Amino acid sequence: TISSDPPSTNSSNGSRGSVSAPPAGDVRVDPYLGTVVHVVGTRQARPNLPSTGCPFCPGGLEAPEPYDVRWFKNRWPAMHPDRCEVVLYTSQHDATFSSLGVEGARKVIGLWTERFTELGARADVDYVLIFENRGPEVGATIAHPHGQIYAYDHVPDRQSRLLAAGWRPDDDAIDAGERHVVDHGGWSAWVPVAATFPVALTLAPRERVPDIASLDEAGRTDLATMLVDVLARLDRLYGMPVPYMMWLNQRPTDGGDWPGAWFN
Repeated sequence: TISSDPPSTNSSNGSRGSVSAPPAGDVRVDPYLGTVVHVVGTRQARPNLPSTGCPFCPGGLEAPEPYDVRWFKNRWPAMHPDRCEVVLYTSQHDATFSSLGVEGARKVIGLWTERFTELGARADVDYVLIFENRGPEVGATIAHPHGQIYAYDHVPDRQSRLLAAGWRPDDDAIDAGERHVVDHGGWSAWVPVAATFPVALTLAPRERVPDIASLDEAGRTDLATMLVDVLARLDRLYGMPVPYMMWLNQRPTDGGDWPGAWFN
């Protein structure tokens, strides 16, 4: 999903600093909805839009060596540090996801898959949320292309509702009509029938795949092609780097049976 609804964590994203913040932690539960919310005041002290050097560029604090793609633990986590990671898409500071091209996007997808598999194998992780916030308008504090991963000890509310509803692309995409955007291989992109934001897109494989790790080589290439295409379209639509939020909705890793989970 690409739109403007952040994860259920009361904090903004894109964080870096030269010292580690203490593990965050005011976890609250809405007494009516049951939604788990992490209120993280410590993240207000993180460095904001640094003007002297980028910590994500090679030689910087978080990337001392050259790299293609890279991950590391978030120094200013919304949850315990071992549950929050940052993923660097490229060493090129002024790149965008779409400028990575299919080959570069495949490398990002490969790293996403690696981290999903490793984090999801932990007994204390019920859901691995891979996401990206781009642009200061949605809370990103560093422009260098990057995303994040949260390893939850529960299934977040939004994802839980999608799973409980039996979400599948057929319900929304098969009659998309003018809402249809593009197809690439086994993947489709379309505007949701009841989008809650001015700009919203859903991307999904037409055949059910529960998570990113279950994609075959062709499926990963199709996803890479789709992301490069769609994110470039958004920028061209407005003639500028459009701020966006993107989530990868997947099968929970709580050991349960999720036969209807559909990666999107």
